Amino acid sequence: MHRPALLAVSHGTSDADGARAIATLVERVAESLPGVAVHSAFVDVQQPDAQTALDGIDGPVVIVPLLLSSGFHVHHDLHGIIAGRADAVVADPLGPDALLAEVLAARLDGVGRPQAPVVLAVAGSRDERSVPDAEGMAALLRERTGRRIELTYLAARRPGLAAALESEPDAVVATYLLARGYFFDLATRLSGEHPLTPPLLDDLLDTHGIPAALIRLVSARFHAAASRLG
Repeated sequence: MHRPALLAVSHGTSDADGARAIATLVERVAESLPGVAVHSAFVDVQQPDAQTALDGIDGPVVIVPLLLSSGFHVHHDLHGIIAGRADAVVADPLGPDALLAEVLAARLDGVGRPQAPVVLAVAGSRDERSVPDAEGMAALLRERTGRRIELTYLAARRPGLAAALESEPDAVVATYLLARGYFFDLATRLSGEHPLTPPLLDDLLDTHGIPAALIRLVSARFHAAASRLG
């Protein structure tokens, strides 16, 4: 069997900085995987869509969701497009994972008081399968930092971010989003005067502008799923 290609599928955003950050992540992943053809696609907003991109790839392919939890896009959109195609597989989403906790903890360093409670702001999904992933990420961040972590949502679920902050006047908001876009703008508005960390792909944590932990995570998801292709 030919070495599988990697199709990195993100949500898509109309925010230019957010789109640039995701594109840079895909470029860095490609550099870290010599000999692997790396492609990108989206489930919304941007083009190409995942189906079109998959149809353009000959041979085996691993779809890596650049998404932080399970949900409709992973289980319906991505698993749906590989139905009937034996040479394609969908990797696990990026979260929850200790590498994401590493990046979130780095974002929290120097933001607000060192031992201030942390409110983890998750985008939120109506899909029940997203809940254990969000709760798992909060637990990993709690273990990593030793701080009190309260899980909140920006949409679809409760507790909402604004309501949680009313009872946490000293809290720091940890943004659990890959890049800038609608949900980060919403988190910024809802956070008010509370310190707010940037998205996972923001700020220069290495010379390329992408946290090395995220590159390793995408690569790990690719290799784990590729092994299922036999």
